[in-house]
Amino acid sequence: MPTSPRDRDEQGRARNARPRDGLGRPLPHGAPGVERQPEGVPRTPAEALAEAQRLLDVGRPFHAHEVLEDAWKAAPGPERELWRGLAQLAVGLTHAARGNPAGASALLGRGARNIAPFRDDPPHGVDVAGLVAWAASGVGVPRLTGG
Repeated sequence: MPTSPRDRDEQGRARNARPRDGLGRPLPHGAPGVERQPEGVPRTPAEALAEAQRLLDVGRPFHAHEVLEDAWKAAPGPERELWRGLAQLAVGLTHAARGNPAGASALLGRGARNIAPFRDDPPHGVDVAGLVAWAASGVGVPRLTGG
């Protein structure tokens, strides 16, 4: 098996073990970084939404995206696009915080389009209408649920 300078997990998928800052940007090896969000944590939809909201509220949209991405990967077929869209909204917020307005706009628009079909019957208390409106403005921290 050829060796690679890239870090790999047990399944051989590329994983970057470099430390990251609070917005998920890689830092040099050996630099102090922010603790990463563990991947593949099984959560109920309510737990995923609560954890993602907590991370958004403390200014860690990259980490919120990782929680929402886990929910997306674990979601049943009909809800996958909702969770994918929520993860994209968090990535859009990450790009905005990193000073990348073009990337933010693209991801916020994509996320809003993916969650919009759930507007009439939003699962898990997700405030789809509010999130679509927020994505259009991009102002402030989004509220994932109406509660």
